[in-house]
Amino acid sequence: MADAVAATAALDTAGVQESDIIARRHPLGQRIKYALMAFVWRQLLLKPMYFLSSIKSLFAARNKNDPDMIKRYPARKSLPVRIFFPPSYTPSPESTTKVTKLPTILTIHGGGFVLGRPHDNDGWNRDFSTRHGFLVIGLDYSKAPSHPFPTATHDLEAVITSVLSDSSLPVDVGRVAVAGFSAGGNLALSVCQLPSLQGRLAAAIPVYPVVDFVTPQETKARARRYKPALGGFRARERDFLLAMSPMFNWSYVNPGTRRDDPLLSPQFAERGTLPRSIFMIACEMDLLGPEAWRMACKLAGKKVPAVDEVIGKEETAGKGELITEGDERFAWEEETEDGGRYKWLLVPDTIHGFDQDNIARLVKDPVTMEDARIKRDEVIGMVGVWLLEKAFKKES
Repeated sequence: MADAVAATAALDTAGVQESDIIARRHPLGQRIKYALMAFVWRQLLLKPMYFLSSIKSLFAARNKNDPDMIKRYPARKSLPVRIFFPPSYTPSPESTTKVTKLPTILTIHGGGFVLGRPHDNDGWNRDFSTRHGFLVIGLDYSKAPSHPFPTATHDLEAVITSVLSDSSLPVDVGRVAVAGFSAGGNLALSVCQLPSLQGRLAAAIPVYPVVDFVTPQETKARARRYKPALGGFRARERDFLLAMSPMFNWSYVNPGTRRDDPLLSPQFAERGTLPRSIFMIACEMDLLGPEAWRMACKLAGKKVPAVDEVIGKEETAGKGELITEGDERFAWEEETEDGGRYKWLLVPDTIHGFDQDNIARLVKDPVTMEDARIKRDEVIGMVGVWLLEKAFKKES
């Protein structure tokens, strides 16, 4: 296994020196800068905002996106899960053996491993549960820099194990998927690899995930698609993630860590350690898009694009339009001889985080967000149908 991982790493890190694969200690000035950035974001910006939000919620009517239940497990009492039942579900008053079991999706929020909370996905979780009849459970994990890699992966392992063992929940253990957004997409692919969970999660849905900590961020940004013709926020000449990603990486990856560790950079994972069904979703105007594309192609046995190959196409798509047929740059689905099913979707003309409610505060561009809202709804529909008709049936 070690030899296979080393061979894969040699392929995927072509042009990168071995010394650059090992995370280095940053100069003191940079460490202070990144620590201050993390402090400002978490303590001075987000913490007061979360506090005000919690105060408002005490006096406001119940939000339709609020979870139906919040639960804590002894394994990680500080990391409660947020549980969403579909409207059609009625808990049985009888014994748990007679409870109707539901297909289940576990979701992991993003935030660069430093920011964010499971509340961020409440709207997505509620919509998915309502539309597809799923039990949806939003998960949390400890944040960097106080808790660097691989703490979050093992937090999620403990919580997921607790959820799967919880007889009071209507989890159909044969139909469980894990989805994650951005850093959460990375963690979804990371936690799946742990021996305790291999084979217990039927499918993974990484949404605009970071899967490669080896390739430099500036190199990634050059392979991202830029479209000035769209105007507004999407016409910017620089990816908005580029300014924050050095702080995220410093916070999460300690000096001495191998950047090609499969738990950190899932593109180096052996296919057999991952779920047999993976639906990779990326954004065309996102510096993380190209690495997700390369990983999806690698898993499916397709030609892997070069690290500098620009993703997507120059032409813009129509408002709210997905390209699901006729162009493999945007969509395909493959089955491999060993029973794997891999699906790729590149969402055109969208930026990182397009499907998250809180991105609107950053973007402040109604045209961009209206396009994103339509595509978000279409993607939620596609994911649910794919799980029920393809991924779960394959595992049954």
